[in-house]
Amino acid sequence: MMAALSEFRVLRPASAVDAVRLRGEHPASRFIAGGTDLVPNLRRGLVSTDIVIDLGNVGEMREVQRSGDTLRLGAGVTLATLAADPTVRASLPALAQAALCVAGPTHRTAATLGGNLCLETRCQYFNQSESWRQGNNYCMKLAGDTCRVAPKSSRCYAAFSGDVAPALLALGAEVELLGPQGIRRLPLAELYVDDGMRWLALGADELLFAVTVPLVAGRVSGYEKLRMRGAIDFPLAGVAAALTRDGEAIGELRIACTGVSSRPEFVGGLDALAGQPLDAAAFATIERQIKRTIQPMETTTVSVPYRRRATPVLAKRLVGRLWDEAKRR
Repeated sequence: MMAALSEFRVLRPASAVDAVRLRGEHPASRFIAGGTDLVPNLRRGLVSTDIVIDLGNVGEMREVQRSGDTLRLGAGVTLATLAADPTVRASLPALAQAALCVAGPTHRTAATLGGNLCLETRCQYFNQSESWRQGNNYCMKLAGDTCRVAPKSSRCYAAFSGDVAPALLALGAEVELLGPQGIRRLPLAELYVDDGMRWLALGADELLFAVTVPLVAGRVSGYEKLRMRGAIDFPLAGVAAALTRDGEAIGELRIACTGVSSRPEFVGGLDALAGQPLDAAAFATIERQIKRTIQPMETTTVSVPYRRRATPVLAKRLVGRLWDEAKRR
């Protein structure tokens, strides 16, 4: 049973610049948009704060703008909006499918793009009640000094489990981070750090402001998710892929995974497949590179070997489906 929320003040800036200013004045504060992850974590005592900065009135963060071959998505756009947007559905189906996979319908009407990209890492030893964690002497991520997943490790292995990040990685997205000095841009992959306690490369006074995604002609994409139930659940493993096809040869293939490391992982080493057929050798390369990339640990109730075997299977099925889809276009 969840405890009652602790008391905190709510500040409601009217602009993103004002939000960043307030964060600078209150370094221990938390940004909140949909609150679908933060509020339950506050109730469980997994995070704490005296001040919450509500981004709900920052309209500039809820804009979807197309400029030529680029789509710019405000970090405050809801997942329901993403899943239904005609341009996203037509040109970035992996993103639409990933957004539609998150939680349930009511969650998606509140949950935001930025919130899912910055989702707290998760672990079966961390995402528990206070009494459970206390009885197990806590863990490194909160109040303890040992990672229960890897007791001899000096770092936390809690897993990143957001759905939209791998889709955007596969699609080559960049992020805009707003700080006191203005906007800085970087590839989405550089937003993440392979550490369950410090998984975001955001400055203490920075706000994830927007995401830009290239619209590539002829590219097909998709997202597949492995979970215990058909809805609500976080991914045990998630795979996004984007590819172009040049006749019977691969033009480009990009794959990213979630739920299997402390950050969403872009799978490297697939450039060599360009110009090659999608045959048994190509599928073997895909499996090998995924296994080299992911690092599933004992963060869920499903075994590590199962997730390690299932992730490349999920990817190969997805790539095969997209290959056939590209041929029909």
